[in-house]
Amino acid sequence: MPPPDHEPGTAYRLSTAVAICSAADRLSQAGNAIEGAYSSRAIPGGQLTNTDIHVPTVLGVALPTPVRRLFDYRPNQDGPPTGWRPGQRVWVSFGRRELVGIIIECRQYSELPASDLKPILAWIDDAPLPADWLWLGRFASRYYQHALGDTLHQSLPARLRQGRPLAARTQERWHLTDKGKGVRAADLGRAKRQGALLELLHQHPRGLVHSAITAQGFTREQLEGLRDKCLAYAHAEPVIEAPRPQHILAEPALTLNQEQAAARAILHEGLDSFHPCLLHGVTGSGKTEIYLQLIEAVIKRDRQALILVPEIGLTPQTLTRFRRRFQVPVVAMHSGLTDTERLDAWFAAMSGRAPVVIGTRSAVFTPLARPGAIIVDEEHDTSLKQQDGLRYHARDLALVRARHHGIPIVLGSATPSLESLANARSGHYRHLRLTQRASRHAPARLELVDMRGRTNRGGLIPGVIDTIEATLRAGHQVLVFINRRGFAPTLACQSCGWMAECSHCDARLTLHRQPPLLACHHCEARHSLPDACPDCGSADLRPLGAGTERAEETLADLFPDTPVHRIDRDSTRRKDALEHTLNEVRRGTPCLLVGTQMLAKGHHLPHVTLVVVVNADAGLYASDFRALEHSAQLLEQVAGRAGRAHHPGRVLVQTLHSDDPHLSLLAEKGYEALADSLLEERRVAALPPYRYLALARFESPREGDVMALADTAAQAVKARLTDQAHTQCLGPVPAPMERRQGRYHVQLMLSSTHRSKLHEASAWLIDWLDRSSQARRVRWSLDIDPQTLS
Repeated sequence: MPPPDHEPGTAYRLSTAVAICSAADRLSQAGNAIEGAYSSRAIPGGQLTNTDIHVPTVLGVALPTPVRRLFDYRPNQDGPPTGWRPGQRVWVSFGRRELVGIIIECRQYSELPASDLKPILAWIDDAPLPADWLWLGRFASRYYQHALGDTLHQSLPARLRQGRPLAARTQERWHLTDKGKGVRAADLGRAKRQGALLELLHQHPRGLVHSAITAQGFTREQLEGLRDKCLAYAHAEPVIEAPRPQHILAEPALTLNQEQAAARAILHEGLDSFHPCLLHGVTGSGKTEIYLQLIEAVIKRDRQALILVPEIGLTPQTLTRFRRRFQVPVVAMHSGLTDTERLDAWFAAMSGRAPVVIGTRSAVFTPLARPGAIIVDEEHDTSLKQQDGLRYHARDLALVRARHHGIPIVLGSATPSLESLANARSGHYRHLRLTQRASRHAPARLELVDMRGRTNRGGLIPGVIDTIEATLRAGHQVLVFINRRGFAPTLACQSCGWMAECSHCDARLTLHRQPPLLACHHCEARHSLPDACPDCGSADLRPLGAGTERAEETLADLFPDTPVHRIDRDSTRRKDALEHTLNEVRRGTPCLLVGTQMLAKGHHLPHVTLVVVVNADAGLYASDFRALEHSAQLLEQVAGRAGRAHHPGRVLVQTLHSDDPHLSLLAEKGYEALADSLLEERRVAALPPYRYLALARFESPREGDVMALADTAAQAVKARLTDQAHTQCLGPVPAPMERRQGRYHVQLMLSSTHRSKLHEASAWLIDWLDRSSQARRVRWSLDIDPQTLS
């Protein structure tokens, strides 16, 4: 609790302004700077304390609500045997609902009269939730200016949010007794099924779990029959149990080249300290092998490794490779798991039974019993940033967590983010470079193909079609990259110029053929295809542009004897559809792949020797200042799918702007040269990573309400800012897509040279909005370190 004279809504300032030696330091300092800034019932900073935890008068409980405060409750007389402690979950009454809350404070006073405090209904856990999980949740809440209760709620597995006790799920494992080991099926006479079950257990000296036995057609009655005869017994074990193999590796590590060996040596030197490294390796340079050998060293020290990957589509192949290498449990944490599977993996990580944990961005909150290293693969990827609710960046939280535990962290990418490159060049990270591919071929350079004045078929011009034909004839595979789902970007009338537009968004409807419809990819609205133009009645309606479906149809017409595989969000909705298609491709027979950015990263396609980018211009002139960086990363990543094995690769990039200086620099000198140029542009323009941003977003079905609130908020913030040389308020302005899902969107940006000053201004703005009656009619949010301005 802050002292009684603490001014509501005022951020605690940093005691000193010091030079900070790493990105994690800067994040931690900023988190501390806004510790008390949420409301008049501000959440205090620092570590949790256990002062008088056995006999508190008041329990401060975090609840899953958007309100930025703790809620005071009275302990009931039937408390946990070990006393009340921070981190325990409890059931409480909140209005007309009963909610699961988490105790944050145990204290002797409250701002409310004791008679107004409700009692705790029931305690759920005797032991508190893991300390490292609770610490990270508190930090994330402070840094990203989000309600603590909602932050903790969202970072727990669903079953724990629902009040399931904090205990690992168990399963029965059946073994033969010493007596049973000397008995055979024939000795059981007419009990044929029991005899067959006995023989099955003879074949498994380590025992069999109950589910595996019933899958063979046996029943519990037959198991209990063997137990009654003292031939078998069962014991309970966690669903994920850590075996103790004599050897960690199931298959030997690969031989490293000179660059890989040097990088591994540096990583191994820092196993006992916070040691941030940027592993900057070209596509196909063997970054994953370095990860595997680092994890081997971590496991040998009886510690755990956490590996973050950007998208769920990459998790199965990563799991497969890691499980093939190690003889210890490797668990996954991602949204594709059932609630029960996710909880089992969470408990295995928390207890230390799983030495290797792989997951998408939310896995950064997974508790570890013995943390040893963190790896963030494709650290540049925007999928690592949560875009709603708690708007955290998993890479940045991973850095903070590694610093907190004093363990090494590796950020791997072929196209590092400009923030990570700037940190590496300033010495905050070790910069480890891998310039050679594991194959003998150098990475393919981009070849710009000018589309101006050229006819195209399904987005492909004749010269490119000829190159595709030659590649297929040589027995190789071709990847056609087009980052747009559907058949065509829109449907247009050739008579009057009408275009199919969404009635809820400032966007055009995308034409789909499978099934035939018009769809908005922003609000998911669906419309049947019109028979005629709704404006002039003409029947001459034609698709404009090309999407994955149109490219697939065109290629199937051009090459009828060659399989065409389309990979986008529409074609991979069915479980395992992506992996099934990729397994077909990896057989090596000539084929054509058509796909979006789902194919651009992480996939090893050894038989692809030609990549065709249908249209490279989408990100060149977008309003978002990061668009060019993200487009260049995407082009380099998709180019990296070509020539990864025995044959060299080519990358043809179709463009209407072949003379664009940024695109030409990327094609001629590569991503790092373009990154140097963009960093200098960002420095001159005072943009990240040389300045820190927070983006306030306002939305409402009524345009007047949203603009009035944004205007009033901007005036209030500007009047509050005393040092406008370092911190500025920009806007308000309409969002790049002003109307989306039937709501008007307006933005207000805070910009500062210091993280602590940015957080002070952000905390003040949040407190002002919480108290504003205008804000109750408008939906609003604040995004710290936004990765997109949309």
